[in-house]
Order: sequence, then structure tokens, then C-alpha cells
Amino acid sequence: MSEGEPSYIDYEAFLDPEFSPAGFANTLVVSTNNATDTPLDLSTPLSRVLFDLQEIDTHIHSLTTRSALPLLSHTQGQTAAAEHILKETGTQITSVTQGYERLEKEVLQKWQAAEEARVAAENSLATVRLARSVARCLTLGRQLESQVAELTGRGSAQTTPTTMDGAAGTPVKEGFRALERAAITILNLRQMFSASSEEEEGFGLLRVKNMRTLRNELVIPAENMVKSRAQQTINRFSLSNSGATNGQSSMPSSYKQARDARSRLATAATTLYLLSPVPQGVITASNYKPELLISTLQGYMQTSIITSANALAKALSQLPSLDRALADISARCQDIVAVESILRGLRLPSHPLLSSPTTNDDQHTPDSENATSRPTNLLQSLLQALDTSSLPSYYWRSLASSLTNRVQEIVNRGGVSARTLRSNRDRLRNEIKDCVLRSSQVSATNHLAERGRPGTDTVVVGNWEREAAVMVGSVIGPLNR
Repeated sequence: MSEGEPSYIDYEAFLDPEFSPAGFANTLVVSTNNATDTPLDLSTPLSRVLFDLQEIDTHIHSLTTRSALPLLSHTQGQTAAAEHILKETGTQITSVTQGYERLEKEVLQKWQAAEEARVAAENSLATVRLARSVARCLTLGRQLESQVAELTGRGSAQTTPTTMDGAAGTPVKEGFRALERAAITILNLRQMFSASSEEEEGFGLLRVKNMRTLRNELVIPAENMVKSRAQQTINRFSLSNSGATNGQSSMPSSYKQARDARSRLATAATTLYLLSPVPQGVITASNYKPELLISTLQGYMQTSIITSANALAKALSQLPSLDRALADISARCQDIVAVESILRGLRLPSHPLLSSPTTNDDQHTPDSENATSRPTNLLQSLLQALDTSSLPSYYWRSLASSLTNRVQEIVNRGGVSARTLRSNRDRLRNEIKDCVLRSSQVSATNHLAERGRPGTDTVVVGNWEREAAVMVGSVIGPLNR
């Protein structure tokens, strides 16, 4: 049916978006039947629907027949346009494919070859670095092994036990001199083993089995042995013999012994400074606390104080042995004076794991400011740990604080010892005071040993009137109560 031709079919109802087939069927049934009819006659509505379908089919056939040529022309045009687009697209795809193949050949393949060469070069470089680190570790290990043999007397040091010190002409045991050198070697090995980045020497060393064996079987035992030797040297340090005669402390027999003892203590202190653990974040010597050295020296001080307190407490209960006990206490104080002098003269050694602080301004800075802000020698860290300005003063004051209770116990017990102490107050006062003041008179042989020339007289190293008063008060005070 042509456009504008009348038709009884309601196309608008069928084309309505809200068209309902069930509703349309219900309308047909209701319009062709009565509501009271039973049964319903469905042939009429069905014929109506079939007739409508036939009409619509006829209408579609008429339309397609009249519009066949325009439809075919339109379809032919669309097909030609699609073929043209496909042809042009194929040409572009071929061009892009050829360009990619050219880029792949000229860039990608060359890049892959270059990447393989780069990876191979990096692996080769890492292997070379690791091999160099292993070689250096082995060299340091052999060096440490010879130094340990020198310390234990199993190496070349056994055939040449002493050597002449070129500066002073003093024989010093060569084996002991290896202590500090062994500490430096251990630090170098420790630094290599602890490397954490590829830029640091020794990175990846512990992945090599021989290096783990070297660390576990040589470096760690050697470090423990070196620490033990240095601690024993400090704990056994003494410039006087164990005995005393005529109320005077016995001194070393020669300048050579004093020089050797000082040299040993200095080397041991430097060794413990180097081997003290470096906390995380400490990068300069100015904020580094040598805990191993400080704890060893504190132990030496406490041992001297406890031993002296026990000896003096025993002597106070048995006055005939007082002179010998005071002589021994005086000798221990002189040893402490020597320790303080040696540590004050030892500047901070160069530490491989620490950067050196700038010292250009230190020459114009007061000593008190240096002592509290930037240590320049091995003594200042110990004084800060003990919270004192002098080791002898700390010794006498600590000794006095421990004596008061012991004297009070003797007095409280009563008996002959208490009566003897009370009756000899003046003697005790004078002898204790003389003991403290006598301790300030160090033999010049010992005092000048560090200066490289012998001496025979005594040298006064301080004014200890206050320490003498504190010591006298700790003993005489309980007797006057």
C-alpha cells in the first residue's frame, strides 16, 4: 500500500512502544464475543489476526518490489565503500607492519644484544669486584693470622721476642706491639663483611663459603683473643711491685720496665677503643663512646677501690699491718695516676669505621669546653662516664665512702680493735693523710718514662689536701661519735 493510501490496519497501535500483544488479543476476543458466551468463539479473532498479517505481508511485498532498485543501488554503494576502506586500511596496515619490522631489526634486536652485553658486563664487574674483595679478605686474613701468631708467640715473634724502639732505644716486646695492628686488621675485615650496598667494598662476601669460614674460624676468635689480651693488660697494669718495704711502695726496678708498662697500657687502651662496638648512626669520633674501653677501665677502678677498701678495713682491725696496707693503697693510687696520665696523652686514634672530627678550631677552644663537647683524648670519655674530673680524686672519694661503714662496724663490735682505734686516733690521722699525700709523689722514673728520659727523684703530680681530708674524715669520723 502506497504512502497516503487508506488502510484499515491501525499501524500506530502496533508501532506504539507500549503495545501489548496480550492486551490487543483480549480486545479482539471481547469485541467479537459476548461476556456471557460459553464457550467463547475464537475463530473470528484468529481470522482477523491472520487477515491482518496477510495484509501487512502484502504491503511489505509491494514496498520491496517497488523499491528493489534503490535498495540494490544503496547496498552496492555501501559494499564498494567498504571495499575501498578495506583496501586503504590494508595498505596502511602493510606500511605499519613493514615499519615495525624495520624498527625491530634496527632497534629492538640491537637493543636486546646491547642489553645482554650490559647484563654480562655488570655480572662480570660484580664478579671482579667480589673476587678482588675475596683476595683482599684473604690477604687481611693471612695478615691477621700472622699477627695472632705474633701475639701468641707461635710466629716470627717467637724467634725475635724483643725489638729496639727507635725513638727511645727501649726494648719492647714485638708480640705485644701486634695488638693494635691486629685490631686495625679486624676492623678492616669487619667493615668489608658488613658492606650493605653494591658501591661498598666487600658487598656479598658472606655468600662465599670460604669467607664465612674465614669469619667464623679466624676473625671472630682472633677478635675475642685480642679483646681478652687488651683487657688483661689493663686489669694487670701496675708500675709498682706487689710488695712494700719500710712503709714505702716498691717501684719498678728500672726506667725500662716503666716505659714498657706504659707502652703496654697505651696499646691496650687504643686496641679496646678501636674494637668497641659502633652503634647504628654514629659516624664521627666526636659522638662515639668506646663502651668496651670504658667498661674495662671502670672495672680496673672498681677492683682497685674494692681491694684497697678490704685491705684497709682489715688493717684497721689489725693495726700492726696498717703500714703495709697504706703502702699498697698508695701504690695503687700511683698506678691510677699513671693511667690518667697515659690516657690523657693518648689522642683519639684514627678509626676505620668513623670519620675524623674537624680539629682546626680545637686549638682555640678552652679545655673545659673540649672535655664536655668534643673529646680529644681517651681520658675524657672515662671521666664523663665516672662523672668526675680526676681519676685519683674518684679513687680516694670512692674509697672513703666505702670505709665509713666498715669503721663503724668495727666500733659497734667493740673489743680490743675498737679500743685500739680510738686510742690511736692521732696516729691514724697522720698516717692516712701522709698516705694520700705520698701518693702524689710519683717516682720520676715512672713520671718521665713517657717523655723518653730516665729519672731518679720524685715528682709531685697534684695537690690532694681535700682527698686527704675526706679519707681522714671517713676513718676518724666514726671514732669520734
